[in-house]
Amino acid sequence: MRLTGALTVPLPPDEAFRLFTARGEELWVDGWQPRFPVPVEDDTEPGTVFETGAHGEATVWVVLARERGRSISYARVTPGSRAGTVSVTLEPAGRPAREYGEASEVTVTYDLTPLTGTAARELEDFAAGYPAFLASWQSAIETWLAGGGNRPA
Repeated sequence: MRLTGALTVPLPPDEAFRLFTARGEELWVDGWQPRFPVPVEDDTEPGTVFETGAHGEATVWVVLARERGRSISYARVTPGSRAGTVSVTLEPAGRPAREYGEASEVTVTYDLTPLTGTAARELEDFAAGYPAFLASWQSAIETWLAGGGNRPA
């Protein structure tokens, strides 16, 4: 199942990029706590592996590729449930964001394969709620920024 959608982030792409990395998502995603089985300095380096336990599911992630400030893609496997990729691409939105300068249009593509019948039904539900899911990302980032969140380095 391939799902693509977009959100707007009130930061320029070179700053917004960090919000879509393993460590950067900790800033605005409740419960996001990536664990690195091998210590890494750069969590965007292709080949970097990390694990998450969000929503009660253990997922293994691998950074596939990245172009700093422009895109990052991950392979992800939730054993016994689903496997696939997640890609994030950032472009200038072509309009300013009030206090942060340029805004970014962020395109997020999930390409997932269910590994069980139950997972297939769960993916159908995820697809039905995908626009709201991405809207919640936008809202969470805006809330974090409005609350005095440190701008990504």
